[in-house]
Amino acid sequence: MEIKPLLLSFFFFILLLLDASKAQMPGFVSFDCGGKENFTDEIGLEWTPDIKLIYGETAGISVANETRRQYQTLRHFPADSRKYCYTLNVISRSRYLLRATFLYGNFDNNNVYPKFDISLGATYWSTIVISDASTIEVRELIFLALSPTISVCLSNATTGQPFISTLELRQFNGSIYYTDFEELYYLSVSARINFGADSEAPVRYPDDPFDRIWESDSLKKANYLVDVAAGTEKVSTRKPIYVNSKEVPPQKVMQTAVEGTNGSLTYRLNLDGFPGFGWAVTYFAEIEDLDPDETRKFRLVLPGYTDLSKAVVNIEENAQGKYRLYEPGYTNLSLPFVLSFRFGKTSDSKRGPLLNAMEINKYLEKNAGSLDGASIAKIVSYYSSSGWAQEGGDPCLPVPWSWVQCNSDPQPKIVKITLSGKNLTGNIPSDFAKLTGLVELSLDNNSLSGPIPDFTGCVDLKIMYVQNNMLSGTMPSGLLNKNLILNYSGNINLRKGSKSGSHMNIIIGSSVGAGVLLIATIASCLFMSKGKKRYFEQDQLDHSPPVQRLVSSKSKAHTEAACCFTFSEIEDSTRKFEKKIGSGGFGVVYYGKMKDEKEIAVKVLTSNSFQGKREFSNEVSYHTAKLHIESGDIQGIIDPSLHEEFDIQSIWKIAEKALMCVQPHGHMRPSISEVLKEIQDAITIEREAAVATREGNSDVSRTSIHSSLNQGSMDLGGTDNCLSFDESIARPAAR
Repeated sequence: MEIKPLLLSFFFFILLLLDASKAQMPGFVSFDCGGKENFTDEIGLEWTPDIKLIYGETAGISVANETRRQYQTLRHFPADSRKYCYTLNVISRSRYLLRATFLYGNFDNNNVYPKFDISLGATYWSTIVISDASTIEVRELIFLALSPTISVCLSNATTGQPFISTLELRQFNGSIYYTDFEELYYLSVSARINFGADSEAPVRYPDDPFDRIWESDSLKKANYLVDVAAGTEKVSTRKPIYVNSKEVPPQKVMQTAVEGTNGSLTYRLNLDGFPGFGWAVTYFAEIEDLDPDETRKFRLVLPGYTDLSKAVVNIEENAQGKYRLYEPGYTNLSLPFVLSFRFGKTSDSKRGPLLNAMEINKYLEKNAGSLDGASIAKIVSYYSSSGWAQEGGDPCLPVPWSWVQCNSDPQPKIVKITLSGKNLTGNIPSDFAKLTGLVELSLDNNSLSGPIPDFTGCVDLKIMYVQNNMLSGTMPSGLLNKNLILNYSGNINLRKGSKSGSHMNIIIGSSVGAGVLLIATIASCLFMSKGKKRYFEQDQLDHSPPVQRLVSSKSKAHTEAACCFTFSEIEDSTRKFEKKIGSGGFGVVYYGKMKDEKEIAVKVLTSNSFQGKREFSNEVSYHTAKLHIESGDIQGIIDPSLHEEFDIQSIWKIAEKALMCVQPHGHMRPSISEVLKEIQDAITIEREAAVATREGNSDVSRTSIHSSLNQGSMDLGGTDNCLSFDESIARPAAR
């Protein structure tokens, strides 16, 4: 009677062992993109939904003959100029297999096949090109982790929307896939083939403990293992194969092979990502019992690689016995996109060549990324819970973060940061001052406190907005003593320094601000360069936020398209704002009719916020300028007091650049250096024209003037610095 409990205990123990054997390896991460809950699939892999990702939207799809749960959903992202990243934890100095899959399934009901890029950190990985709604695109990468996290990013959609179905991470043991170049290169998987497979199904986990996917040589797809030699036959065994060396291929893969019974094995296939330098390995095991007088010797023949054909393979001899792994290969080999290869038996061999498996990977050079990566990462860490701080990847490459602009150097530097109104608190991180290439910094309209750091090291800094915070202390003298667009109003506890008074210096350089403000400023500069006397209005600045007056009843920029009206005239024309015809953008639009029967639309500012006033006035100036420029009437926005003593081409250059400065998307706007160059060109034209006029050379060739544009220099610091206004405020528009 005691035997039955013992038997039950025995069977229970066996079940536990079976269940444990199915448990996935440590170091496995499997994201079901767009999924809702955890689950374990039919092969024992544990899947986790990517619900913690704050970007993108999820969609469900249904594809015929695809029943796996992880392919019933996906996550997709806007087709914009941003990148969207997954950040994964890894163990530094460990090697991993990274796999991303993409099943379109017409999730957007548009039948537009997407095309976009995937990158690992700053390194471009591959372009995903969808050509069929029901075919899964797979990308795999082998890498050595050099930091505690990695970022996998999607960007640069040229058609459709970027999307992803699954994201998988598999950790390798020991020295598997070690190369001499792993510090500088990734291995992008191009082919991993199981020869002699008994079906089209791939071999993967749990047969491969690292969950590599070994594609069957029976799989039918374009340009995959074609030109097969006659006499190619499949062979297999059930005997165990010793595989515990080097890359440790799975036994199931090594138990099958193809044999060239007519003396050769030939194949042709396309290699994704090539031409380029690659890592290529073949896997052999003698799985047939040869007669004592039989030998199997053969050579690899690659067209154009005569030296590679000299080595002779004798599997049993090289592997030191039957049913043992022999793994020859080349760790640095230049390969074409279309690879043709042949294994041919030697003249003294009785049996034809045999091939169990092969792998080909391409070396993918790592991009070191931005020089400012460490500094900006520290800044981001202070605000890790904020949405803007979770974009992931490199700040500049392959595309910059949405609030960052970078220069075009191979290892780019950050030149612009825009964090206006992002609810920033605490002190301004001193790491901002470590961004030595910084040209423009916008931290306005936050709740920052404490002193302003020393930005002496930021020698290129031209624009700085820190207004409307809670800053205190004394303004660094280095900021006050350089040509800088600087606004620090609205910080009642922030002292100016050695200068006294309640006013504030706003030093105006070339800004990426409102089009009309820029045009007015440059027109004034051109006028002053001719020796004309010019006076500027000064707005007194108290502790309230400044409001720029773009148009007034006394405006000298009065034109036919930008007329000035009294409030009573507007009230009469709209019948006291009787008919509302639209709204938006901080204002309500009313219908009106003037006394001359001309119909008008009147937009009335409704927001009392500083931002509303600023945006509203910017919109007025922008539409006024744009109307004149697009109609070819540049005269309509030129200060009449210039009396046409200017070069019309220089005005056009400034006007066109000004309109570019207020484009809705950051990547469409010029950099500060480009704006400065346009101003420099315009001033050079005017100065040379003035010199020619003084010399009486009235027929001076404009061509000679234009040819010297690149020879002039722009002095913003001397007595002729017409871009500096003391004790006044002139705010550039929203950036």
